[in-house]
Amino acid sequence: MKKFLLFTLIAAMFIALPAVKSYAVVAQDTTATAPPDDLVFTEVGSAQDSAANSKIKDSVAKEVVSTSATLEKAQPAEGSSKTLLSIFAAGFVAGLIAFLLPCIFPMVPLTVSYFTKRAETKGKGIQGAIIYGVSIIVIYVVLGLLITLIFGASALNELATDGFFNVFIFLILLIFGISFLGAFEITLPSSFVNKMDSKSDSKGLTGIFFMAATLAVVSFSCTGPLIGTLLVTVGQTGGFLAPIMGMFGFSLALALIFVVFAIFPSWMTSLPKSGGWLNAVKVVLGLIEIALALKFLSTADLAYHWGILDREVFIAIWIVIAFILGFYLLGKIKFSHDSDLPYISIPRLFMGGAAFVFAFYLIPGLWGAPLKAVSALVPPLSTQDFVIGQESSSGNQVSAPAHAKRKYSEFLHIPHNIDGFFDYEEALAYAKEVKKPLFLDFTGHGCVNCREMEAKVWSDPRVLKRLKEDYIVVSLYTDDKTALPEPEQFDSKVLETKVNTVGKKFKHLQAERFNTISQPYYVLLGTDEKELVSPPIGVEFSIEKYLQYLDKGLSEFAKKQTNE
Repeated sequence: MKKFLLFTLIAAMFIALPAVKSYAVVAQDTTATAPPDDLVFTEVGSAQDSAANSKIKDSVAKEVVSTSATLEKAQPAEGSSKTLLSIFAAGFVAGLIAFLLPCIFPMVPLTVSYFTKRAETKGKGIQGAIIYGVSIIVIYVVLGLLITLIFGASALNELATDGFFNVFIFLILLIFGISFLGAFEITLPSSFVNKMDSKSDSKGLTGIFFMAATLAVVSFSCTGPLIGTLLVTVGQTGGFLAPIMGMFGFSLALALIFVVFAIFPSWMTSLPKSGGWLNAVKVVLGLIEIALALKFLSTADLAYHWGILDREVFIAIWIVIAFILGFYLLGKIKFSHDSDLPYISIPRLFMGGAAFVFAFYLIPGLWGAPLKAVSALVPPLSTQDFVIGQESSSGNQVSAPAHAKRKYSEFLHIPHNIDGFFDYEEALAYAKEVKKPLFLDFTGHGCVNCREMEAKVWSDPRVLKRLKEDYIVVSLYTDDKTALPEPEQFDSKVLETKVNTVGKKFKHLQAERFNTISQPYYVLLGTDEKELVSPPIGVEFSIEKYLQYLDKGLSEFAKKQTNE
């Protein structure tokens, strides 16, 4: 049993990074449906879009973007269920990790003894334990529901791309991470804790419920950072059920552990004793949380073009954190709450080694290595000042293009040296001139899946050849905060706001023309501005299917040219 628990600890730590990465993916990208094998391409909003073709576009688009309920209906059931399942899984992992924290782990024997001593029979003890577990779930699910009701699903989705909100979240997660390192503890008022504890002494269901509430309150200094991270990330999906599912997964993991040990109290003898390893779990989580908090600061930095967190700076900070984590796990660094470490256990040795491997993996990124494993989290290569093998230091432009400077090209970039556009009208005019189809790339600075698509799919030589030679690529950043000149500003009925930034200009275009505001969103258009392949697609990590989508567009465009 002890070996099993140690293995669980190791697995939880390695799951933590991809799990939080999953949070970010779900938080900032809602188009995640893959085309089926028979090439009937489907994606978020496809059913809505096909129905919209026979209706008035303005009214349908307004309905889609004005209410969160319509946005959720626009998503296929399969995609929505997968999204909610990933949120539930992330919450469940967070709950397993929370169990290993020093605010919860030592409470297991106290809780189990409460039920075994209080119950007249073993059956009533098991019944009380189950009610206790259900109470934990109810408390945390209600918390998730309150978050949704207070902030609103669509409001959280809008905040996801707001620069200053991302800075605020960065600061919150940074504080949470520092608290895990032992600098201070985030606790609730003692009067509130004592009140909850006093009510747990009453008999019956009320006492059991308040005992569960006491667990939630007392353990807040440990669970607060985990819950906070979970809510501010999955809550940004815009889905009404996202925070609820996250809290359900989190509470279910905690409840199952307490209920199982209450039903089988003899299993507690196999649990490792409380000690310094519990604080080590907190420190490891704190360092990981600080590293992941940088993603939120990076999103704001990219949207507002502050230039304070370029790619090499971001990677350098991650390298330092990874080395600190490795040295800490090997006992070379010690924090105030750590106990003496007489020897290095095998799990700590392997985890420390993994931290060093990750650090060395990141180092080539300082000179322009693609780092595909973390491409969705680090800033794009265009923000890098120096890249080996390039004659200029302009990010990912090898040499200056021969044509005149294109609109917005001074602060927007397309990866892989694709010589494209950033304004729809300008790209359309050029496409008509050279008689090539348009490739509309609705993207965003904070779009995690966009970066991953560019790193893993666009980088394929076959895909890249088509994008460079056969299509006119136009990347439309829907979250860019650059102000539009006064004459170009207008009121958008579909967005119900004033379009005063570059990002809103292209978000309005996407909502009005295609009845969706999700990214990434790839549209193939002919020079007549009609879709070559309908409906468009979103995230598609299968290179073969992506190629088939592009080739189908080229085939349809060739047919049109022949008929003309």
